[in-house]
Amino acid sequence: MEKVTEALKNTAIAATGDKKPKEKKEKKEKKGGAAPAADSGPLELNPPADFIQERIELFDRLYKEQQEELASRPREDILITMPDGTVKTGKSYETTPADIAKGISNSLYKRTVVARIDGETLWDLERPLEKSCKLELLDFSHEQGKYVFWHSSAHILGEACERRFGCSLCIGPPVDNGFYYEMALPEGAAVQSSDWAPLEAIVSKVVKEKQPFQRLEMSKEDLLKMFSYNKYKQHIINDKIEDGTRTTVYRNGPLIDLCRGPHVPDTSRIEAFAIMKNSSSYFLGDANNDSLQRIYGVSFPDKKQMAAHKKFLEEAAKRDHRLIGKQQELFYFEECSPGSAMWLPHGMRINNAMMEYIKEEYWKRGYDEVMTPNMFNTTLWEQSGHLAHYKDDMFILDVDKEQFGLKPMNCPAHAMMFRHRERSHKELPLRLADFGVLHRNEASGALSGLTRVRRFQQDDAHIFCREDQIKAEVADLFDFMRSFYGMLGLTFKLKLSTRPDKYMGEIETWNRAEATLKEALDEFAASSGGVSWELNPGDGAFYGPKIDIAVLDCLNRSWQCATIQLDFQQPVNFSLEYQTGEAPVKDQTRAEEPAPAPEPEVVEKDKDGKEKKKPLVIKKALAPGCARPVMIHRAMAGSLERFTAILAEHFAGKWPFWLSPRQIMVIPVGMGFLDYAKEVSLLLKKERFHVDVDSSGNTLQKKIRSAQLAQYNFVFVVGDDEMRNRKVNIRYRDDTSTQARDVPVDLTVAIEKLRELKTSRGMYNPFPHHTDGEKAAEEKK
Repeated sequence: MEKVTEALKNTAIAATGDKKPKEKKEKKEKKGGAAPAADSGPLELNPPADFIQERIELFDRLYKEQQEELASRPREDILITMPDGTVKTGKSYETTPADIAKGISNSLYKRTVVARIDGETLWDLERPLEKSCKLELLDFSHEQGKYVFWHSSAHILGEACERRFGCSLCIGPPVDNGFYYEMALPEGAAVQSSDWAPLEAIVSKVVKEKQPFQRLEMSKEDLLKMFSYNKYKQHIINDKIEDGTRTTVYRNGPLIDLCRGPHVPDTSRIEAFAIMKNSSSYFLGDANNDSLQRIYGVSFPDKKQMAAHKKFLEEAAKRDHRLIGKQQELFYFEECSPGSAMWLPHGMRINNAMMEYIKEEYWKRGYDEVMTPNMFNTTLWEQSGHLAHYKDDMFILDVDKEQFGLKPMNCPAHAMMFRHRERSHKELPLRLADFGVLHRNEASGALSGLTRVRRFQQDDAHIFCREDQIKAEVADLFDFMRSFYGMLGLTFKLKLSTRPDKYMGEIETWNRAEATLKEALDEFAASSGGVSWELNPGDGAFYGPKIDIAVLDCLNRSWQCATIQLDFQQPVNFSLEYQTGEAPVKDQTRAEEPAPAPEPEVVEKDKDGKEKKKPLVIKKALAPGCARPVMIHRAMAGSLERFTAILAEHFAGKWPFWLSPRQIMVIPVGMGFLDYAKEVSLLLKKERFHVDVDSSGNTLQKKIRSAQLAQYNFVFVVGDDEMRNRKVNIRYRDDTSTQARDVPVDLTVAIEKLRELKTSRGMYNPFPHHTDGEKAAEEKK
């Protein structure tokens, strides 16, 4: 913070024309031979870019017309229901959420970021309500409140960038840890780190000006006119806004930006603001488009939260899985295969231990493991609907004059496996698990260690069941989650994501599926140790609603891992069916009719006149006495790569014994005891423990310290007493009271206790420290 404050001070002095800081800077630059810093000139452009005033004039005219139209609307009495059940009265197109908040208390109004109407629609605090509604007042602690706060902060950053660079802004969304803005600087210039302090200085001015956020609805024609100077906004307007429709822009100060909103009431709410980094990016994430500049920032309602956030970032940096992966030799990446981890031996030990646990759970819970190909003809992906919805994220290959796709998920292959022979209701639920390799074509700029890769494996499974079995299957999945995450010290949050705008199937089927999941979630929330859930409207998969599970680590960071997706569509796409066991009902009227003559086969052709490829599976109606199964997509860890990264950061590289790639280091106190150390090592290896022997010539203290830094769970020190009595002197990594042990443990006892620790996957010390009194009592016993 001191560096930032000093930089701001220097910038402010430079802007007033004081030469002393400039002279110092020039000397420093001359000494280092660097180019002049970007902030050596004016803080912001003077005069401003021409498009700013033209944009404001159009906005002012249209905003005046909008306000006059709103003023003409009739005022009617409305009822506003608060979360506690109290009802406030108001007038339509007059009473605002801000009025309601101030009526309760001024401090409530100051804390509130945004309103939420009827549990779904976010609403500006200063925007008049239009009808009777349920009203919630969300502050920064609420996830949606935080996103609105950061979205507003992005607009303030956008204003600062326009004022400094005269740039063409592109998009500025909130993200998980703040926000960013993308832009194209004049003549393709790049943002420098020396621009950060000047931009923060402009932001400080914007905040002090208390600029209100003003909302205006505009036609597509007026939008194209307003943003005629900006080819990126033009593209977005033409691509996203249908002809004849209207959308909104928001203004704060001189900035006017295409935006759905809502926003905070004014810029003074952003009391703490910091730029975190800048980078280059491609417009719309496409490497074929223009290269842009992206600036990331974070903001908070007060400086205390900013200070806490910076402290959190320091702790998170220490736990970065990429750093731990390098230090512990777990994995690395080669340039010749971006986004595909090279798993080293110690990393594979973690990977294998995780798979072993999951496979044990599969055995208990009635799953059957299968294996399916890595590559399929695109007819499979056409059949499933993925080619239409997911093609850009797939690797498509030309093989034998046909197109094939590397599989990005297992579900279509499992559907084909279900239908390869007739199925009976007695087989259901059928639970197919697959650890197959998956590939997704992630943008190169999005790749990030193990958390975003192109090649990965999932603990993926699909459950085929009857509709009346859904609740029981989902309940078992909740139990699986509670056991799995609880063992690792992780907590989780649940969200029900419902039907998106683009979906497959009938609305009635969707409604039935969503109702079933809601019922299962309610029952789990009411159970012992259950977790409450939230609604996430419109974010379901195109084939069905889903339950998203966010895992919270020890730093309370949220990670998307597990998922439970209910799918009524793939069974239709692949004509899946099972025999119900009920006798088919014969239609007597049809039985007497002669069989219809076969219809001539129609050859379909594409727009070029070529014969269309036949579908992989001909969709057909259900056979008599058969029914469609429901397909449940589920994963617990999700991507094993991503989950390993989460655990590395959650444990800060201090792996629990059952997962640890370095479990035991055996250290002889001198070379005369090396043979006994090796003998101990062999006995431990027979138990399938990961064990090493330090045979170096270092001092005993240095050997022990090296083992502790390498995160061995246990250090077994052996000397004369241990060798003669077949014992080991044990130091436990996570218990400081054992760091100077002088009470040897019988080797067979030590092995037995470690065997139990590994089998139970516990996180306890099997060799607790004893006081002298406890030791005497134990010996007497």
